[in-house]
Amino acid sequence: MAKDDLNQIAAGIVAKSTGQKNPAAVSLGRLGGLKGGKARAAALSARKRKQIAKKAAASRWNKRKS
Repeated sequence: MAKDDLNQIAAGIVAKSTGQKNPAAVSLGRLGGLKGGKARAAALSARKRKQIAKKAAASRWNKRKS
């Protein structure tokens, strides 16, 4: 294992333990999240979207009954 690898691992451990996050990574993740649902819905057929919506609704109703 190289010295740089150990330093990166140590920096990661410190960042996790102190709650620090990489702002660039956070913004990229948020950007992908904002695009994701719309892009996925656009790629699906109307029939498939309907199937997914029915499954989600059934899941929500089943949770409420129990």
